[in-house]
Amino acid sequence: MLSRLGRAARRKGLSDAEWARRSGVAKETLCRLRSRQTCDLATLEALARSVGARIAVVERSSGSSPRRSGGDGLWPERVDREFEAQVVDLAASGSTSPDAWRPLGPSFFLAGFATMLASLSGFDRQRWLALAEALHPGATEPRVFERWLAGTPLPPSRVLPMVIERLRRAA
Repeated sequence: MLSRLGRAARRKGLSDAEWARRSGVAKETLCRLRSRQTCDLATLEALARSVGARIAVVERSSGSSPRRSGGDGLWPERVDREFEAQVVDLAASGSTSPDAWRPLGPSFFLAGFATMLASLSGFDRQRWLALAEALHPGATEPRVFERWLAGTPLPPSRVLPMVIERLRRAA
């Protein structure tokens, strides 16, 4: 959300200092928020209001609810062979539609996965990085991706060979 609000501020020609001032938020606070995974709602609302945006709750339709996430909301609650196969198949399909990816699980996990896929030869790096940002703004930032690498239940050394093999079989 913060990334999207930041883009709105830029479109309005606001520097971080001016955006923070108009929001009633210290510039240092705005800077710190970019490296965090959480933010209080009042601060987000103030930042949104200052760029003419609003924060809303949108219910998902029952047919598109994502796979349950673990306690912190970042990782899938359970990773099994079936889940691995779904993720690998979707990756090998080449789909970079956020709507195709969201039902698989938590946005942070999926965005990190997309960032990882951007490194594969033959994958359109910009499209995969755009998917990652659409799923979880900031996912392509090095610190965020490092966090993903440290905690992912599907490590690259395990899942990348699966994606490559799936692509080989499809060709």
